Amino acid sequence: MAKTITQNLADFAVETRWEDLPDSIVQEIKKVLMEHIGVAIAAQSTDKGRHMVTLGRRLGGTKESSILGAGGKVSCTNAALVNGELMITLDYQANMSFGHDGTFIVPSALAMAESVDASGKELILAMAVGHEISSRLARAAGWHKITPEDIIRLKGVRTHNKNAHSNYGAAAAAGRLLKLDREKMLHTLGTAGRHIDMSLSSWGEEGAFRGMTKYVVPGWQNTGAVLSALLAETGYTGDTTILDEPQHMGWYPDDITIDLGKTWIFNQQLHYKPYPCCGAFHNSMDCFYNIIEKNNLKPEEIESVKIHGRGGMMGRSPGSGTPSLEEKQRELENFYAAQFNTPFNFALLAYRIPRGVEWTDPETRRNPEILNFMDKVGFQADPEFAESADKAREIDPKVRPAKVTVTAKGQTIIEEIKYRRGDSFTDVYWTQEDAIGKFRHNVERIVSGVKTDRAVETLLALDELDTISDLINEITP
Repeated sequence: MAKTITQNLADFAVETRWEDLPDSIVQEIKKVLMEHIGVAIAAQSTDKGRHMVTLGRRLGGTKESSILGAGGKVSCTNAALVNGELMITLDYQANMSFGHDGTFIVPSALAMAESVDASGKELILAMAVGHEISSRLARAAGWHKITPEDIIRLKGVRTHNKNAHSNYGAAAAAGRLLKLDREKMLHTLGTAGRHIDMSLSSWGEEGAFRGMTKYVVPGWQNTGAVLSALLAETGYTGDTTILDEPQHMGWYPDDITIDLGKTWIFNQQLHYKPYPCCGAFHNSMDCFYNIIEKNNLKPEEIESVKIHGRGGMMGRSPGSGTPSLEEKQRELENFYAAQFNTPFNFALLAYRIPRGVEWTDPETRRNPEILNFMDKVGFQADPEFAESADKAREIDPKVRPAKVTVTAKGQTIIEEIKYRRGDSFTDVYWTQEDAIGKFRHNVERIVSGVKTDRAVETLLALDELDTISDLINEITP
């Protein structure tokens, strides 16, 4: 009798060996880990970050896993909770397709790895397994398109799960580090599937930023993922057919297991963010960045910025008029609202605000000069460009066409790009040097320069570490 989807994933999670990992996957996982650790540490400069650290210390528990950059240890579940929320706070971590998969998988794996005193190789392998499972489920649900056929076949198909798939990957990574056998890994996945509902309740309210909870809540799901593995270790049983009769329209289950273990797909839709804000308008921001840098434009020299396309801009409703300075300050009081406000983020580029937690700082969100510049940023309806962009995407899923026009110093400057900076398998991909530079800036408020140097060296040589504790020591003040 043929194995079920859940059984195939459990087998993959248990049977994959270090020797099965291509070197390109090993290096990618190192970069993903560096990315997520850096943004987690940077987030401690925010109010949300400080609240999460305070809560983690209060909850405490068995002293086995660390809150990144904070010192002291808590239970592995509480570390996964806090670190997951830290990692998503700045919206600056690497994304997989359109999901925040790493904010679920990385903190769950890292907390468990420290708890069981895993080696660097064991952590890398667990993270690779977790990311691959997450990406394959995302592809089956219409979120992760890696071929032209995917674009056509999955057009208009996207199940309403918003990173629910990542809980399976996070649980598999935790189970792998616990060295669970096939049966217990199967029950880990079956239980994890029942621990995914928390983030779904807020989906659909992306434009209503009224607190510190984002539309996905990795901290809560991470506790479910880690608990799923810990429960299975004790003999707790789960729904072992949970992935085999999905109640979703547009579900393509064959995409999950085809060439599983032979072909790796998670790295084919990675986007390393150059800007700490929603990635949906990063391609347009690339155009604007190119224009102001090539022409050495100062904010006061720029008369107008027009983003070409179909629809409108995040953070500015058509026909809403020009908000006052006070209205903008109230609107951007919530840092998540700021991350999704297109004109605000263009203004930050214009004023060359260092990319990182500085974009979230309250003084940045209240700066009158930055807020006034927002009035210069508008939308240009361009059906011809939008149509050509759609056609380009059908040929190459990696294409992210964008077009921006800037009027400055009596000139009209137009910039178009084909690929978004930081996207995998493009000529503007995120290099190791990019990753290191971003990491250094992200941790500079918390970790000393000497320790940062050692942390970079340790992350680059992660596969040589006998114990993950050596890494944690270098990123703890």
